[in-house]
Amino acid sequence: MQKTPEKEPMQSDVPSLMTTTEVADYLRVKQRTIYEMVTRQTIPFTRATGKLLFPRRLIDVWLEAQTEAPVAGGFRAAPIYAGSNDPLLEWALRQSGAGLAVLTHGSTHGLRELADGRAMLAGSHLLDAASGEYNLPSVRSFMPGGGFVMVHWARRVQGLLTAAGNPRAIRNLEDVAAQRLRFVARTEGAGSQHLLDVLLARAGLTADALQFAPRQAETHADLAMMIETGEADCGIGLQAVAGRLGFVPLVGNESFDLVMRRRDYFEPQIQALLTFARSDAFAARAGHLAGYDVSDLGKVRWNS
Repeated sequence: MQKTPEKEPMQSDVPSLMTTTEVADYLRVKQRTIYEMVTRQTIPFTRATGKLLFPRRLIDVWLEAQTEAPVAGGFRAAPIYAGSNDPLLEWALRQSGAGLAVLTHGSTHGLRELADGRAMLAGSHLLDAASGEYNLPSVRSFMPGGGFVMVHWARRVQGLLTAAGNPRAIRNLEDVAAQRLRFVARTEGAGSQHLLDVLLARAGLTADALQFAPRQAETHADLAMMIETGEADCGIGLQAVAGRLGFVPLVGNESFDLVMRRRDYFEPQIQALLTFARSDAFAARAGHLAGYDVSDLGKVRWNS
């Protein structure tokens, strides 16, 4: 008896937000493979509703980025922003219509995705402990060859987010360690987690001195929510997301920079973002968010 061919899923039949089962069927792999990819953070996903969901649009962009095919005129990176979570940048990417998918899994991850050709734009705020310089030492190590450029985005204020009113009277990391407060870690490779390591070393402490909350925060907003809901006592994050929470500034001049291939600087996606960043709407938004200085936005910090 002739076997009936497997029916191809119609694009219109695929939901815009897929469950683990649905994305496994969509990619024709086992659910176990999907869970492994989530653990390694190699596939776009969200936990916004408390369970794993996979935006189909980002899955399609991710699939395109994995496709190996010759392109007329040379290599073109996938239209993806990868790297550090930044509220002002992600708002600007949406409002500008730049057409870049957003995959934020930390500064180190973004630089790796850019270097390997899986992203067009990467955002970074990695502090070099030895020199005290932001981003440039890390960028040079990921991009030893030529053809890359780093453009300044903003100066930001990072510090300790606490419960409203700072009821534990936290002043620094030494207080956090001494009181054994539940501290929120960020994901490995995130610029804020790297900053924590640097600040602990400066204070003569190690990570063992802290009592970490049961789960990590994937974004600054996630960190703020964990503290506001009582899931944790404090963590390192941006002043911009503090809102009604307490905030203890630790670093007042953090440099957040954008890295890209030099030729991609002239692509419509990058130009749309930078053009929007010169608009009145952008200036108003940056002024509304606490802890941002965008006076040098667009300045080229490094050109290899």
